[in-house]
Amino acid sequence: MRNIVECIPNFSEGRRAEVIDEIVAAIRSTPGAVLLDRESDPDHNRSVITFVAAPERVVDAALAAARKAAALIDLNHHKGEHPRMGATDVIPFVPIAGVTMDDCVRLARECGERMWKELGIPVYLYEKAAARPERENLAALRKGQFEGIRDEIASNPARLPDLGEARLHPTAGITAVGARPPLIAYNVNLATSDIEIAHRIARAVRHQTGGLRYVKALGFELKDRRIVQVSMNMVNYEGTPLFRAFEMIRREAERYGVAIVGSEIVGLVPQRALDAAVDFYLRLENFSPDQILEHRLQAAAETAEDNLADSTGTFSELVAANTPTPGGGSVAAHSGALAASLGRMVCNLTVGKKKYADVEPRVKEIASELERIGGRLRALIAEDAASFEAVMEAYRLPKETEEQKAERNLRIEAAGRRAAGAPMETARRAVEVLKYLSELSRIANQNAFSDIATGGQMALAATKGACYNVGVNLSMLPAEEASEIRSEIRRLMEEASSIAGAIESDMITRM
Repeated sequence: MRNIVECIPNFSEGRRAEVIDEIVAAIRSTPGAVLLDRESDPDHNRSVITFVAAPERVVDAALAAARKAAALIDLNHHKGEHPRMGATDVIPFVPIAGVTMDDCVRLARECGERMWKELGIPVYLYEKAAARPERENLAALRKGQFEGIRDEIASNPARLPDLGEARLHPTAGITAVGARPPLIAYNVNLATSDIEIAHRIARAVRHQTGGLRYVKALGFELKDRRIVQVSMNMVNYEGTPLFRAFEMIRREAERYGVAIVGSEIVGLVPQRALDAAVDFYLRLENFSPDQILEHRLQAAAETAEDNLADSTGTFSELVAANTPTPGGGSVAAHSGALAASLGRMVCNLTVGKKKYADVEPRVKEIASELERIGGRLRALIAEDAASFEAVMEAYRLPKETEEQKAERNLRIEAAGRRAAGAPMETARRAVEVLKYLSELSRIANQNAFSDIATGGQMALAATKGACYNVGVNLSMLPAEEASEIRSEIRRLMEEASSIAGAIESDMITRM
């Protein structure tokens, strides 16, 4: 399975289907984002949308949704049962495959910074991404809701945002962005209409009142069925698995002479959570997840898909299509990633050779750095394309009134800053690659010098191409800011030309 992050943004709108449709469309328009689920509750006036994406695209999709929500939802006119503080109320990032919780914390903080810079929406960081322990609990952050936070944020230090100024967005409020393990909504239904029994069992099970560590629980009445329910949020299904919560509720229910009718999972559930339950109840010995047929088939399918993509030149075909993205900025990032890969190849051709034993530790360090930089450059391929889409979206905003013109100008400036930022980082990373290639030209396997020289030209092209794409976006930025950036891109191009030229000169003498 590829690297996958799950994102479950909650929006303060559950009655206007057309608004949720537009938010969902914004997510789907982000390349690589896959919608998994959407649920709306009119009483709560709230919607929960679940999607997955690769780490390099998930923040883009979340911001696209938040941008649309900010344009369509006004909390000054919002009423509902569920407490809320933002049009986009919460954005949690969840590690699913190939990513760690630390990765999701970084994504949450990146998302929060961009929420403020691009949308003017301040951010609280919560759960694993919390900047301070007292902000891990989402309920504590949301206390007082939109109106209470709005009235206190400038005067009460406890209300200050983690990212952004001490003021709410006038209509979109403030958003909590965090990282957490997968949460499972799990309910157990009891064969009684006595709600007090459900309340007592919920108190026994939930962590806050002395129960299981990763369980939040409440008792509810299901009037239509004339039964009651213990409704749980399993906030860490590995720390407290489903079967443990089920068994504790079963034992507690027996004390009251009540049987369990059944249990239900609301929404999506990780396969590992079900595997653990099967393992517990079947008492399997020496069982491995690799024995599951679907797991084997999925792995085989992904291997075949990867091989097909490599053989058909998918990226080249995307560039050739009659769409503005991916364009020059993405191609520049791709070139830089290829340069980094050539450098890593030279490192691999050097390590293990007796002749280069003295430099092997340093070559291994360079290989590690090139792997890191190459990964970032690959992510920038998609980020550059997404940044251009944001520019196009900003220019499409209405400009009939003075307020609309002002908002449009702010959005264009923010989009221009982002559109310049992605290729600027590409240029900086490409120069880093050049510096490592230059060092390799002196110490690494000299039989691979032509590969070093080729990598140098690829990195030079990446630097220049990225700088060209920075330059065309500077007209959207304030003059002083544009001037500073212009000076940097000129410096980067000169530095890249100097390093690549030296490698090329050495190559020519060897021909």
